[in-house]
Amino acid sequence: MKLIIDTDPGVDDAFAIALAALSDDVDLLGVTTVFGNVPLSATTRNAQRLLALCKRTDVPIAAGAQRPLVHPQPHRARYAHGADGLSGRAGTLPEPARDLEPTGAVGLLATLLAAADEPVTLVPIGPLTNIATLLAAHSELREKIARVVIMGGALAGGNTTAAAEFNIWSDPEAAHRVLAGGEVPCVLVPMDLTYRCAVDEEWLRGLAESGPLGAALHGLTPDYVEYYRHALGWPGLVLHDAVAMAEAVRPGILRTEAYPVEVDCGFGPGRGATLADQRRPELRERVDGERAAVEVEVAVDTDLDELRAFVLDRIAGGGVR
Repeated sequence: MKLIIDTDPGVDDAFAIALAALSDDVDLLGVTTVFGNVPLSATTRNAQRLLALCKRTDVPIAAGAQRPLVHPQPHRARYAHGADGLSGRAGTLPEPARDLEPTGAVGLLATLLAAADEPVTLVPIGPLTNIATLLAAHSELREKIARVVIMGGALAGGNTTAAAEFNIWSDPEAAHRVLAGGEVPCVLVPMDLTYRCAVDEEWLRGLAESGPLGAALHGLTPDYVEYYRHALGWPGLVLHDAVAMAEAVRPGILRTEAYPVEVDCGFGPGRGATLADQRRPELRERVDGERAAVEVEVAVDTDLDELRAFVLDRIAGGGVR
């Protein structure tokens, strides 16, 4: 499977990157970065260090959007990820082993897609600014995209606001373009499901004891675990982005349902909310008439034990079974 990651590392991004980079059945074509959990300079440096940790110097990386498409991002997510995005421990990772591509994120995305001999899966696990820009600037490449597997959104209340999840809230206009535009097949992995996939201290011990790479990833988690001690009410960790990556790497590990999805781009308390129309299609047609609705595959369930074991096995070096 050919795959490109768009990311804003972030502790959960670190797990997601490792999951893809260490999977023998994934052809990781490239990594692009975006503002989000911390500023672009930090997310880019973190992504470079993580690829070096995974010994993937073959993977090109490019820096992307420094800010949302239209309106400034009100604040970062340092409260969860620490000042450098990795619990203040980015310096424990290897130094970057490869320079950035000079074309920038959208340029690299376009180049990789154009050169691909089969459709590519895009996995944006941060704000969707780079992906929206790609779709706007390179409509000729849509057929080269197999699907876009997105970590973002929440159907029953957010984490950054009462209504909105962080990635979508960070650039609602970009998210609306990607999710409601109907240009490429999308899978949305919302916070409702990723919270249910949270891992416990035993899982984290297994990671720490799996070897040097697992120990290095475990070492990035203290601030993140402390945040989720309050968010969950028990000592654990939510691997949001790794859940989406699991679906990208093993299609079907998450169960999805097709819904029209829009994003609230207003300026009230609902800004950044993902609005999934869960009415029966027959009712939508009766009420809304023949207006065609763009549907997104929304992840709603999974075998929780299987999902957790899959992520740990791949990161711990199990590879393909």
